[in-house]
Amino acid sequence: MSVNYGSKRTVVGAHYGLRDWLAQRVTALIMALFTVVVLVQVIFSKGPMGYQNWAGIFSAQWMKSLTFAVIIALLYHAWVGMREIFMDYIKPLGLRLALQVLSIVWLVACAGWAIQVLWRL
Repeated sequence: MSVNYGSKRTVVGAHYGLRDWLAQRVTALIMALFTVVVLVQVIFSKGPMGYQNWAGIFSAQWMKSLTFAVIIALLYHAWVGMREIFMDYIKPLGLRLALQVLSIVWLVACAGWAIQVLWRL
């Protein structure tokens, strides 16, 4: 004979714990290192910081690729954070799903815009 104590447990994303914690730290580290790289380039640039200097910093292919990698890290960082907020505070499943889909669409659109800005497509 089986005895059921308490109510049925509802698991809402409990399996994401360590992976999400690690993803947040790794993406934050990538963004911090990128900030240091940009600051070093700004500090050691010659002349006043105008459009030409900014365009020069981001004109090299390695810098465009690094910037795009940081943008992807930023978008993933934002996705993990938003998903956690939705799972913690939005209890109706339909509303939570709709908000998650809207967030994904918005983040993919931001990635597309970043590609346009970086490579002038």
